[in-house]
Amino acid sequence: MTAVAEKAERPAAEKPSLRHRLAERGLDRTLILLAPGLLFVVVLFVYPVLYGLQLSFQPTEGGSPFANYSKFFSDSYLFDTVWITLRLALPAALVNVLASVPIAYRMRGRMRGKRLLTTMFVLPITLGTVLTAEGLIRYLDPTGWFNKVLALFGADEPAELVHNYTGVLLSLIISGFPFAFLLTLSYLSGIDPTLEQAAATLGADWRKRFRYITLPLLAPGLAITFCLTFVLAFSVFPSAYLVGLPQGDTRVMSIAAYEAAFRDLDYPLGSAIAMLMALVMLVVIGIVLLWRSTLYRGSTGGKG
Repeated sequence: MTAVAEKAERPAAEKPSLRHRLAERGLDRTLILLAPGLLFVVVLFVYPVLYGLQLSFQPTEGGSPFANYSKFFSDSYLFDTVWITLRLALPAALVNVLASVPIAYRMRGRMRGKRLLTTMFVLPITLGTVLTAEGLIRYLDPTGWFNKVLALFGADEPAELVHNYTGVLLSLIISGFPFAFLLTLSYLSGIDPTLEQAAATLGADWRKRFRYITLPLLAPGLAITFCLTFVLAFSVFPSAYLVGLPQGDTRVMSIAAYEAAFRDLDYPLGSAIAMLMALVMLVVIGIVLLWRSTLYRGSTGGKG
């Protein structure tokens, strides 16, 4: 019996259920489950972003709606925070991605002590950025253990590794590596091992197998890993404030936004800096994803 006949035989007083009404319109009722998630995104993400965006066009001193943005680009003390933040975030993300590849490549299969090593690599996530920063200060301080060991080997002066650029970079690498490692390990675990086994039977050593098989398949995943670790590093605040020099070499955009909003009580300027932070991150992510799509088209276009 066709659906039209069933609909004709249905009693006039009987209303079709929600399931049948959605089915007749070609909709899946499981889409209703998306409603709480969409509401969560709107309340905790979309609304604050839109509110901050419109606030940035309401300068405290009045004037042009773009006064806050003009002030940011005309004031070198504020504008230089863009390059300072990039100079920290890009190397930290790059080091984390490059360091995670050989370790995850070795640990993707069965090996003794894999659980213990994985726990050790992921441990910095549980510590948090503040505790990591405090640990670096205690360890790398001129009177810390690291410089005491250097003194035993005849070092005349202690190494200056905290309250500068180096200390913040080390903190970002320590706190960001677990995310890069877990993502890279998941991508590597998803690559079919029979591809490398087939190449090995044809005489390819591990270097050629990694270069011509594993790395091309892993590259799109590494692009996503780089984007996520870059965003994590670009939004740095505790490390730049505690381990770095917040009014000098490590005055990042987040510190400038915080000081404008909560020290100077200029919330529109702080919102403008936050919007520019998001814009810079989107530009870098867009460049990386464009490279990823180009790489993807190049790998498939050669076979077409």
